[in-house]
Amino acid sequence: MTTSAIAAREESANPSLSPVGPRIFYTELPTGAELSADVLFAVSFGARTSTESPRAIRIPLEPLAGVGLAEIWHAQGEVATGVDGPIRYSTDDHFMAGAIEVDEREHGGILGATAFAYRAIARFQSTSPFPHLLRTWNYFDAINRGAGDTERYREFCSGRVSGLEDFPQAHHPAATVIGRRDGDPRLQVYWLAGRRRGIALENPRQLSAYHYPPQYGQTAPTFSRAMLVAPDVLMISGTASIVGHSSQHAGSVAAQVDEILANLESLLKSAHARAPALPADFGAGMLIKAYVRNREDLPVVEARLRARFPRDVPLIVLHGDVCRADLLVEFDCLHAAEPRPK
Repeated sequence: MTTSAIAAREESANPSLSPVGPRIFYTELPTGAELSADVLFAVSFGARTSTESPRAIRIPLEPLAGVGLAEIWHAQGEVATGVDGPIRYSTDDHFMAGAIEVDEREHGGILGATAFAYRAIARFQSTSPFPHLLRTWNYFDAINRGAGDTERYREFCSGRVSGLEDFPQAHHPAATVIGRRDGDPRLQVYWLAGRRRGIALENPRQLSAYHYPPQYGQTAPTFSRAMLVAPDVLMISGTASIVGHSSQHAGSVAAQVDEILANLESLLKSAHARAPALPADFGAGMLIKAYVRNREDLPVVEARLRARFPRDVPLIVLHGDVCRADLLVEFDCLHAAEPRPK
């Protein structure tokens, strides 16, 4: 049976899935060029520049590898754009991309800014034709600053739960949360939503984050390890060197990368069992975005990734901080049945 036939069978068996997945790939974005009409959303990286485009956001993390590459979401159908209060958004036939940027100083810090952002997202999504929150990315300054429950990441987690408390969800979206080091007080969130809800997946090697014990904060991180958004597209949350709920290999970036790869292997096998159209192992249909805490660890991270993945798998490595201070590296990935366009 062909991949497309398997995908059609899987979509029929799982009506919660979109019949097609988002078409996301990494490519160069010409400086100063207008986005083409078939682009749903674009994410670029590096020195911050202002943008008011509903279809774009720039994350000011320094690219260490993949310099000049942007994350392009190609539309499937006509693109419509709009602004709703602090939210910019664009839509096609199947999905919606949204973005919000909130100044912490206007909300008493990261907890209040996060609650405001997610309350706005919840309000917007609850009346949208694309009501299902599938995947989120979150970036803010100094993620590990503060002690105990006053650590900024833990405050972010509390703010996210507060903002979504009245938003009905069948499951938590997949998510990435990464720290910047730029002193910029803005919380940046962008996300993917769909007409259909997708299928949340967990990793057999890891305790579900929303079940973490109180030692990691008074509010557990509310995300799923991955989201199956179509029969042949899996969007994987930020994945670190965590087994069960415990960080592994403190001080060794090489060992942490290997543990992350083991986590990803476990997740892909589990996803393949649920969606046979997805390969059970790494392949040319993957996109990898890595976040490295220490710039000097780049050669080790890049070498290990290039040794494990096909040479044509696109790779972006960004200089950013991970949610726990003892974690040196984190990956988020898209895993698809077909190779990404070049």
